Amino acid sequence: MSELSPTQPAPAAAPPSPDGTGHRGLRGSIGVVGIVFLVVAAAAPLTAIGGALPVMLAIGNGPGNPMAYVVAAVVLLLFSVGYAAMSRHVVDAGAFYAYVSKGLGSRVGVGAAGLALLTYTAIQAGLYGLAGATAQGLVVQYGGPDLPWWVWAFVLMAIVGLLGYRNIDVGTKVLGVLLTLEVAVIAVVAVAILVQGGANGIDAQSFTPSAFFSGAPGISIMFAIASFIGFEATAIYGEEARNPRRTVPLATYVAVVSIGVFYALSSWAIVLAFGSDDVVAAAQADTAGLVFSAAAQYVSPAVADIMAVLLLTSIFAALLAFHNAVARYLFALGRERRAPAVLGRSHARHGSPHIGSLTQTASAAVLVAVFVVAGSDPVLQLFTWMSGLATVSILVVMVLTSVAIIAFFARTRVDRRIWHTRVAPALGALGLVGVTALVLSNFTTLIGGDATLATVLLVVIALAFVAGVGVAAATQRRAVEHADS
Repeated sequence: MSELSPTQPAPAAAPPSPDGTGHRGLRGSIGVVGIVFLVVAAAAPLTAIGGALPVMLAIGNGPGNPMAYVVAAVVLLLFSVGYAAMSRHVVDAGAFYAYVSKGLGSRVGVGAAGLALLTYTAIQAGLYGLAGATAQGLVVQYGGPDLPWWVWAFVLMAIVGLLGYRNIDVGTKVLGVLLTLEVAVIAVVAVAILVQGGANGIDAQSFTPSAFFSGAPGISIMFAIASFIGFEATAIYGEEARNPRRTVPLATYVAVVSIGVFYALSSWAIVLAFGSDDVVAAAQADTAGLVFSAAAQYVSPAVADIMAVLLLTSIFAALLAFHNAVARYLFALGRERRAPAVLGRSHARHGSPHIGSLTQTASAAVLVAVFVVAGSDPVLQLFTWMSGLATVSILVVMVLTSVAIIAFFARTRVDRRIWHTRVAPALGALGLVGVTALVLSNFTTLIGGDATLATVLLVVIALAFVAGVGVAAATQRRAVEHADS
């Protein structure tokens, strides 16, 4: 991982390695817009609004859901202040792993990397379940063959693997097109609802404290935070960005604010579509079709059909974004000799972490295959369980990162701005700890109500961190033995 002084220019692309087997660094030329596309694609706006929001309305705090997105965005903005400041001094594809290593030491850093890998691997596997089920339904609806969901999951996996193998600029262009389409259709529906005044006129009840604290706000906050998973990508792609010291901080702020505002306004429009007093009953009566019903009523049935297709492309965009994140984590760990060194090679022509990409494709295939063989439901089990696991895991990583940022700046003094290096990171850490407590208190509900399963998944999270610490200790010991020999 590279550390920059406040005045040191961003590093140029690394030259080919002496043995000609790969490159020491990654190559790309993505700017702020490209990185924001990657981050927002991982957030999967249509999946969040069309899939998660109705659940939040049905079992969370009802009309107060838009405020849950605002609260989540504020917490993440506080976190982002220190995160952006840190990105000016550390440019590394490992992002959270690199930051935690710089602040709290390599053992804790590799432990955080274990959690990050678990997060992105789990959420991607879960999304393959959701994507397979969605594709199966669409194909049958339009007269195609009724194939098992996992056939479509593996087809999508092959396409994601191909794009992930190539230069990041190729994936960015694909995500840009898909993201523009899904954001546009949500915006059209939201504007139509607001222009027509919704079911009972425009009101701001959703943004009042009484609405936010009604029902089960913890569940809504939990889903809201989960909707932001993947915004770490602003730093993950630092090595492939133009002028990373400027691009990464700006992209971080733009991504968090854009996602937060978009989710808050879109969810508010859906609340108004059914009325603040009636939206909970509507969501409970038709959870899966709530948003599509609003689209059909306020725009046209054709738009609802388009949204159903774009839901699949939204999930695909998220799959590609998370695939890229895992591949770059593996690359960073391989380059630092925390994982097999072959993972640290980049493609001679594409400048991509191609070995990491292939490894990620293989791991996703194995994990999905396990659920297929077990006969598990792709949505109620694969998607739900893996989403819950990923939410808790990434929150722990973010808390560690907040503490690491404070420790890094306190030790190095390379940035003396109190707000950026101490106050905001500390407030962000407190907010994240509070959110983590809310998630843990509702975790059993999140993964389907099985207390034993909840315990098993939490143990898996703990083991991922312990395994990372163990790997770091073993590699350090080998390095010392090699130096002494």
